[in-house]
Amino acid sequence: MNSGNRKGKVYLVGAGPGDPGLITVKGMECLLSADVIIYDYLANTSLLELAGGNTELIYVGKKAGSHTMSQEDINSLIIERAQKQQVVVRLKGGDPFVFGRGGEEAGELVKAGLDFEVVPGVSSAIAVPAYAGIPLTHRDFTSTAAFITGHEKPGKGESNIAWDKIATGAGTLVFLMGVGNLSGITERLIKNGRSLDTPVAVICNGTLVDQITVAGTLQNIARLSRENNVRPPAVIVVGDVVALREDLKWFEKRPLFGKKIVITRPKEQAKGFVKALSLLGAECIEFPTIELAPPESWDALDHAIQSITNYQWLVFTSVNGVKYFLRRLELSGMDVRYLKGLKIAAIGPKTAEIWYDMGIRPDLMPAEYRAEAVALCFKKHGIKGEKILIPRAARAREILPDELRNMGAEVDVVPVYRTMKPDSDTSRVRDLLMKKEIDMVTFTSSSTVENFSDMFEKDDRDLQEWITGVAVACIGPITAGTAKKNGFSVSLVADEYTTEGLTDSIVQYFA
Repeated sequence: MNSGNRKGKVYLVGAGPGDPGLITVKGMECLLSADVIIYDYLANTSLLELAGGNTELIYVGKKAGSHTMSQEDINSLIIERAQKQQVVVRLKGGDPFVFGRGGEEAGELVKAGLDFEVVPGVSSAIAVPAYAGIPLTHRDFTSTAAFITGHEKPGKGESNIAWDKIATGAGTLVFLMGVGNLSGITERLIKNGRSLDTPVAVICNGTLVDQITVAGTLQNIARLSRENNVRPPAVIVVGDVVALREDLKWFEKRPLFGKKIVITRPKEQAKGFVKALSLLGAECIEFPTIELAPPESWDALDHAIQSITNYQWLVFTSVNGVKYFLRRLELSGMDVRYLKGLKIAAIGPKTAEIWYDMGIRPDLMPAEYRAEAVALCFKKHGIKGEKILIPRAARAREILPDELRNMGAEVDVVPVYRTMKPDSDTSRVRDLLMKKEIDMVTFTSSSTVENFSDMFEKDDRDLQEWITGVAVACIGPITAGTAKKNGFSVSLVADEYTTEGLTDSIVQYFA
């Protein structure tokens, strides 16, 4: 990205409080254009996926008891990279200027004569209470709020917080980085006039799927936090508005809140499923057990395309079959106009949707989305003597072509893609299974089941032990049958054999 006449520039970007969806549009644009991203412990690492392929990523996170790099070294690194005419994004948790030391870094950039911009972020001081159902101000409770550090600069001696004024001077008090000093904070507030019965909430991992909120009063919150093993990062909210939480909490009420669910779909196909479950509160652990690849040879498909007018029917048993077929059709110098006169069968609504998007209505789609149902529908069409093309995966069940041949049709099955077992690192999923921290594993095809088992084959006995107590969700009865053959106890099968149907069944299961 460097050019000879371009000057370096630094963007001090607030990453928001944790939920990656809370980054600003401008912050996202900075990440997209960065040469180097220097990021903090509290910045959600999923935001780094926005960076370009050549962007350098440097972690400089600091947390209690563990400093990757001193602040002075971080300042030097930022300056050094900007002086090399690089676009530097300093990605900081929350907002750079709210207890984020962004002011110190900006000051060093001024001394070095470097160009910089500050891109504000959503501060955890306001976002985390909101995700816990606590409005910082409310006309019936208070019109004032104050933000206070719970961890003053080490070694500076006496506190410069005016506790005698702050204790009762604002209706709502928000303390950041104060968990380790919670007892001291409550004692000082009580000593300086705040009532023992003042409601208090401590919110750990705010805006994330493992958010935990402990509520109490100034008198007992320190004890309750110890009993609930509350650890940083956390936000402390003091004030009568905390009492509104029971009615207003929304984030933690979502039906899948806090559930860890493994997604085994191919990464490029999992986005919609992951988004749907995440919006319902689940933490999705993407662990693709299949990846898609072109067939070993295109010869069979190319031959079928060149003689496409010889067929009466095109039958598609997956979205992937349609996509790969149309892509190859285009590469052959043809388009959907060449399919004029052919009837199209689609196994389900997702497969049919691609045709609808092109203004083509499939001629056949069964009410039940599996091969047996497709075959049953064909019995009504009188296909004896007709020629049928099935573009599909290289490995698939033979039930459909066999049934169509039994009805007297001439059937050509051509591979348009193949599924492969990815060379994935199983350590994270293995570790979570061993610790019994997985609530559910989802399977959307027989291949996802078989490859999941194969990827743990060296630990086969252990896998059966680890997955005991973990719910197994399958998209349909065929996948469920494969799961049972592989030793899994199936907890649920979707009523409708789509990811939307599977999502609904998962919600019902946990309800």
